Amino acid sequence: MSFSFEAKNELCRLPVQKLCCARAEAYGILLYCNTFSASEVRIITGNPALAARLPKLFHRAFGLRFDRLPEEGESGKLVFQITDGGKLRRIVDLLGFSPEQNLALHINFGVLEEPCCRAAFFRGAFLSGGSVTDPRKGYHLELATSHTQASREVSALLTEMGFLPHSVRRSGSSVIYFKQSEHIEDLLTTIGAPVAAMDIMTAKVDKEI
Repeated sequence: MSFSFEAKNELCRLPVQKLCCARAEAYGILLYCNTFSASEVRIITGNPALAARLPKLFHRAFGLRFDRLPEEGESGKLVFQITDGGKLRRIVDLLGFSPEQNLALHINFGVLEEPCCRAAFFRGAFLSGGSVTDPRKGYHLELATSHTQASREVSALLTEMGFLPHSVRRSGSSVIYFKQSEHIEDLLTTIGAPVAAMDIMTAKVDKEI
């Protein structure tokens, strides 16, 4: 099991409680998932813990169920899909967009006003489109999305929160990444993975010794 996989499992053990944070986390997942448009939502994951979390999260955030769920016992890539027009309009409306807007062109910062909601948003982004390297090998955390403008605004938000993100284009995706161990530790702690953050601190001490 990879370090990134374990970090996501830790995040998925957090309860889905406050409506505002559930919506912010779902928003992060949508912006960093495989497809998010006015005609379809498609989330593909290989993580069973995230697969178990998604239905509860979207029911809490938007009061709806997925049109397609992985079949019981299915392994490998697990696909969640929404194509029903009414459900998609509800998501668009609750996230504060109009159907005519490009949903991923700009971030609706009104959904992310509270610090807890910002943390939930980045938790969703990491669960959906993030990865973190095993600290015994190096320090690298990244968030990758196909939505370039949204990625720029996410980077600006991280900078506003005191982080120092770097950005790069890779294989058609916009990638925000961190190489500083302290910022990776702080971000993981912020989004709800303090055990993973502590593992990075421990690995760093071991290297220094």
